[in-house]
Amino acid sequence: MLETVVVVIHLLGALGVVGLVLLQHGKGADAGASFGSGASGTVFGSQGSATFLSRVTGILAAVFFITSLGLGFFAKEKSNALTEVGLPDPAALEVQQSKPAASDVPVLEAQKAAVNPADVPAVEKSGK
Repeated sequence: MLETVVVVIHLLGALGVVGLVLLQHGKGADAGASFGSGASGTVFGSQGSATFLSRVTGILAAVFFITSLGLGFFAKEKSNALTEVGLPDPAALEVQQSKPAASDVPVLEAQKAAVNPADVPAVEKSGK
């Protein structure tokens, strides 16, 4: 239950950070303000918009990092619970599957019959 809440907060925080970063103006966007774009008439004042959006973005980024750490903790706890039950560790299982066992590797046996050159068909040369 708690893990589901953390996942939802994590996703909302990630979407919020993406949205707020897209809303913010770059540093080069202030050059147009010197030609009378009317920045003082905005909702947050002449400087308030950048400060407000950057603060909210920072807060959401911090929430995103905290929930990332929380999800890592939940993943570690699940892994420990699986090993306590007796199931193999997922990381160790992956390593075991990538290496074939010595008995699984086919070994070529020595050729038992001698090769007769007469058994090999001859290729005719064209007269070109």
